[in-house]
Amino acid sequence: MTQQTVGMIGLGIMGSAMSANLARAGFRVIGYDVAQRQRGAHVRAGGVAARSVRGVAKRAEIVVTSLPSANALAAVAVEFAAGAKRGTIVIETSTLPIPVKEAARDVLAKRGVIVLDCPLSGTGAQARVKDLLIYVSGDRAAYRKTIPVLEGFTSANYYVGAFGNGSKMKFVANLLVAIHNVAAAEAMVLGMKAGLDPALILKVVAGGAGGSRMFQVRGPMMVKGDYSEATMKNEVWQKDMTIIGDFARELDCPTPLFAASAPIYNAAMAMGLAKEDTGAVCKVLEEMAGNPRRRARRRR
Repeated sequence: MTQQTVGMIGLGIMGSAMSANLARAGFRVIGYDVAQRQRGAHVRAGGVAARSVRGVAKRAEIVVTSLPSANALAAVAVEFAAGAKRGTIVIETSTLPIPVKEAARDVLAKRGVIVLDCPLSGTGAQARVKDLLIYVSGDRAAYRKTIPVLEGFTSANYYVGAFGNGSKMKFVANLLVAIHNVAAAEAMVLGMKAGLDPALILKVVAGGAGGSRMFQVRGPMMVKGDYSEATMKNEVWQKDMTIIGDFARELDCPTPLFAASAPIYNAAMAMGLAKEDTGAVCKVLEEMAGNPRRRARRRR
């Protein structure tokens, strides 16, 4: 059988993990990123590098986009339209405001390209082991055609209706992530200040009623106090927090716990932790609590 070609535009933390899984699943992955270093890593992981967005558009009929900003998506849409074939399907996985995605959809629709709004649920670490959920919204027939590709880099895919519903579902999921991440850090710091070993806290609590997926995913970082291998950088997460907050305000929907979590992430930025994982909110709370980990080491 002929090997199916899939495009990947954006080879950052998420895009590189998705493309590597697609390659392992037997797809030929044509990838592009503005950073030459990321293109080189893509080749080393078994992919084929394109020289431009247009190069991906010309060589793949199903393309995944994983982009960091509204400006990036707008620029990609214009360049992609210049090279795409009619009937090409774009699986747009970025977390961005819905009007931004609608604008990209409209630009590409003029060239007969179908855009699906398909945000992901999961961290970069989860992406590497194909432990991602994807919320697909838009044209149902196009969704059906993409299922084999979706199965190549996710553990489950859900069709959630009209274009934009995928983003709405992602905002709901990320609201919980924001809260649970800070809650996990708060619990860990309470335990440490009470004299408990952080590794024991993780082992005992993670699987119980008080555990959460964020406690399981970011708890090991909190135990080590090392957030340098970021699966979601604080500086990128700031964008997601803003999008969710704006969306809730547009709906006049109260989000008191989400609002309470925001200053902790802001403090992480102020402490110079922009490039570190969002699990570093634990470091913020440790500082606020008087560095219980440091005091415990001195007692030993």
